[in-house]
Amino acid sequence: MPLKAAELEMPKVLQDLHKEAFDYADGEGIDFEPYSELLSANHTQDWIRAWTGNRSLDGHEYRVFGQDGSGGYAAFWCVRESANLLEQPIIFLGSEGERAVIASNFADYLWLLAGGVGPFEACAYPDAERSPNSQFEAFALAHAPNARKTPQAVLATARTEFPSFDALVNELCR
Repeated sequence: MPLKAAELEMPKVLQDLHKEAFDYADGEGIDFEPYSELLSANHTQDWIRAWTGNRSLDGHEYRVFGQDGSGGYAAFWCVRESANLLEQPIIFLGSEGERAVIASNFADYLWLLAGGVGPFEACAYPDAERSPNSQFEAFALAHAPNARKTPQAVLATARTEFPSFDALVNELCR
């Protein structure tokens, strides 16, 4: 099913977030390269087919908004019927097969970043202690003040809400 143009528009708050500096800080910061727009439907389809080896997928449930340095993608996973994009869970699918639901929604994602944890770090090193990021904390306070959580709480909530994500991805892979 082809996506409508409105379904591929990056929300203003995400555009604003992506104007902030994502500093890798020699591996101590956040390994993330934000996009200025969502990945096109055609590119998303090509990517999910290559990532899974499954030529029958069209990628309509993913809205990719950035990547880590090795090419793993961060995306909204559109699985909540009738929910807007910012209410959808956020996933990371890494270039080496890593995969995880990293936030239950955009507000939780903001608090993940505020805790100094980016999409790759949340997936690859979920238990690592990171230094909070004051720049992203200020952004989270401005856009999701009532959703404050530690990165560990964000990840635990996502894992609890979507316990079968890994199995679902395995079913897609060929």
